[in-house]
Amino acid sequence: MNSPKLVMRFFPVAWADWVGNVRIQCQETGLEAELRYRNNSFLGRRGNKRSIKGKIFECSSSKTLYEIDGHWDRTVTMKDTKNGTVTVIYNAKEVVSGLKASIVKDPMQEIWPSESGLVWSEVSQAILNKNWEKAKEAKNAVEEKQRELLRERESREETWVPKHFTVSHSNKGGWDCSPIQNRVPPAPIVVPL
Repeated sequence: MNSPKLVMRFFPVAWADWVGNVRIQCQETGLEAELRYRNNSFLGRRGNKRSIKGKIFECSSSKTLYEIDGHWDRTVTMKDTKNGTVTVIYNAKEVVSGLKASIVKDPMQEIWPSESGLVWSEVSQAILNKNWEKAKEAKNAVEEKQRELLRERESREETWVPKHFTVSHSNKGGWDCSPIQNRVPPAPIVVPL
């Protein structure tokens, strides 16, 4: 499986969208899905904003079994090509309304100050509580703390180096992130069900 690209635009209006083609293959069933994430034009006047279209088919015969259609920020449906039955396979409103913020399993256990669950916990909780002003304030506090850490590193002439992966870039291959170890130790974070 590959992933679509996240596109962020700031002109003429700030927005984000997923774009590109995704291919998902299931070795066990012999099925494959092709999905196209599309966005509107540069100026936002044409196109299908946040749309997804595609199909699920048998790899061996290329026979289409289902057609996929919808918008990833709303609903996505699947149409059975044999009988025309349409089923909602994704409903963003239901998915988002069921999200819960992650919590620290054992606050007394050693936890790095850079642990994302800890760094972003106030922002996450405020978003889930729909307290947008508090979320904005917490996000600004996280960003300012990162700027402060950067200034401290620069004053010590220290270069930040990732602890768990290497990062490289080439003109031919683009960015590559590779793990240093086969396994990263689990964080003491849980997501309540």
